[in-house]
Order: sequence, then structure tokens, then C-alpha cells
Amino acid sequence: MKTTCNLRTRRAILSLAAGLAILPLGASAADAQLLNVSYDVARELYKEINPAFIAEYKKTTGETVSVNMSHGGSSKQARSVADGLEASVVTMNQANDIDMLADRGVVAADWAKKFPHNAAPYYSTMIFLVRKGNPKQIKNWDDLGKPGVKVVIPNPKTAGNGRYTYLAAWGATIKKGGTEAQARELVTRIFKNVPVLDGGGRAATTTFTQRDIGDALVTFESEVQMVRTEFGDNFEVVYPPVSILAESPVAVVDKVVDKRGLRKQATAYLNFLYSEAGQTIGARHYLRPRSEAVAKKFAANYKPISLFTVDDVFGGWKKAQKTHFDDGGEFDKIYQAK
Repeated sequence: MKTTCNLRTRRAILSLAAGLAILPLGASAADAQLLNVSYDVARELYKEINPAFIAEYKKTTGETVSVNMSHGGSSKQARSVADGLEASVVTMNQANDIDMLADRGVVAADWAKKFPHNAAPYYSTMIFLVRKGNPKQIKNWDDLGKPGVKVVIPNPKTAGNGRYTYLAAWGATIKKGGTEAQARELVTRIFKNVPVLDGGGRAATTTFTQRDIGDALVTFESEVQMVRTEFGDNFEVVYPPVSILAESPVAVVDKVVDKRGLRKQATAYLNFLYSEAGQTIGARHYLRPRSEAVAKKFAANYKPISLFTVDDVFGGWKKAQKTHFDDGGEFDKIYQAK
């Protein structure tokens, strides 16, 4: 009997320890805990954002809050939230992922009006990372489609990085006076040059930098500095003449925050991204800030580039999604014919 009791006690202690182990460092069971479900290459950004927000929230309210993170391909992450992952907020890299959540009733239908700048506190664009010396002389979108050039791009079906790349190449053709047929032909040639279709932007970066695959990586401007910091100056950055405006939209997940009583904290967290501190952190990570003062301070980080929007060329994200990325759409036809 004594042995049975001791066994039960040990099990209870182990169970308690396991439960405590999932709490963030410094958090207690009574603290408000947020879950930010975010896109693949935003890890470093939120590693700096989260402690800054936690300290600011404690200072202004006297309350303790903690933030857990989940990262992956933007569209894959959005589907996880739609399928029940209890995110407090979503911080994605394309509006159509949040639109999908709105269609499912997970976030507000007017989510883009809940915060400034269409609920996108930062933006970026798509540029090229090439090998030192740029041996293939890659300078624009057309060069990515040339024979013998290998291009690393993540899967547009799962990653916002891949989707923006596809649309950037298509739209750049239209912007210089090309036809839809010419845009389709270029994108077809580019994806024939993709040796491996990774699931997310960070996986694509690993393929290019560590597996040494490809002549060019198409990635967010904000990803380039991480590559240089981690892997040294073995690469060169190429800005095409024209690229796409890549916004980073955010939203509160209404169903979750109302059920858990976290609306105040979740809203404060997203508002922090627009604060001078939040905008400065974004700029340090080479995201383009909305604050004119912060943008001027970090002007050296950003090369001027002509940008077009998804609305300009494709009639908005919903139309672009249906035409190009839904099952049976243009991308499926292009890639299946590879």
C-alpha cells in the first residue's frame, strides 16, 4: 500500500512538473499568456519584440503577460489556426491568409480596419541573394528564367515568400508593358529552374546557404541581414528594378481572446508594433516601418526601388488567390507541367 501511494505521489509530482515546464520563463500559471502564430522568417523579429512588449506592458499596467510563438510557412500557419490552433494573434506576411481566417469566422471580417495602415505595421519587398561575384549575372526577373540558372523559392501554396515571388515576377512583366501570356511564360520558366520547393522561407534560405543549392535565392529584403550575420559575406544582394510591396498584416483572433479573456493584452501587443519602440525594432530587422521618423533614421538600410501592390496588378489578394494559388489555379498548371 505504501509503495502504491509513493508511486502515485511521484506521478503527481511528475505531472505537475510537466505542466510547469510548458510555461515561459518567468511566467506563473496566473499570468496572461498570448500565442502569436507567425510566418517562417519572423523568428528573430519577435525574439526582440516580445521582451520589449512584456516590459512595456508591465511598466504601463502593472500586469504580467507572456508571449509564446509558433512559426512556419504563412499559409500553413493560417490553416493551423483555422483548424483549431488557439492563437491569440496572427502576424502573417500576406493579407489573404488572414482573409481566409475571416471567411472562417476566426477573426473579424473587417480585421484590416482594426489597426492603422490596413493592419500592416511593417512592409518589405522581394529581392535576390546571389553567390559572391554574381557569376550568373542575375539582375532582374527575366534573368531568373534563363537556362542554366537555378533559383531557390519556397512553395507558393504554403509560403507567403513563395507567393510574393510568383506575383512579383508576374507583375514586373505587366508593369514593363508585357501581356498576361508573357507574364505566364516567364513565371513558367522561373519555376522550371527551381531545384527544390521548400515549405517555407527559412527552409529555402537553409537550402541556398547551407546546402549550397541554387544560383539565386528570392527572399524578403528583411531576411538578407540575417543571412549575412549568420553566414558571412559570401553573398551579394541584387535589387531588381521593380518588385512587389510585401505587407506584414496582423489580427487579433477573436474567438480565442474572448474565450480566454485576453482581448486587452492581445490588442496591446499588436498596438505595440506601431509604437516608436516597435517600429524601431522592426527597422533594426530591416522591415520597412510605417513611422516616417523611424524610416528616416534607418534610411541607409533601404535601397530605393519601384514597388507595385497586389491591388495594382491582380485586383486584390482574393482575386489573386483564386486565379493563381487555389487548387487547379495557374500555379498548379505551371508546376505540374514542369
